[in-house]
Amino acid sequence: MHTLVLVVHIILAILMVVLILVQHGKGADAGASFGGGGAATVFGASGSASFLTRLTAILTALFFITSLSLAVFAKKQTSETYGLKTVPASAPAQPVSPETSPSVPKSPQ
Repeated sequence: MHTLVLVVHIILAILMVVLILVQHGKGADAGASFGGGGAATVFGASGSASFLTRLTAILTALFFITSLSLAVFAKKQTSETYGLKTVPASAPAQPVSPETSPSVPKSPQ
């Protein structure tokens, strides 16, 4: 499942880049550089969104969803790898008797 979401995420990213580069900007007309872009202001008349704009918005939403799902997968993988549940339980420590302990040479005084 992780691989499928990752592949879809990469395809969405490539499609978004292509769609954004293909679209024509609001102020990209020749008259906009000479101050003729008054109709493309925030309060100006704006038509309905074109097909490319709507498709870009849909791809952006899908990209956001795949990003969140990849983050959830990464969190699960990290918690499984580094969680306390994976640490093996060890036997309680046994006291060391003086007879079996390695001898430490005494330093001359």
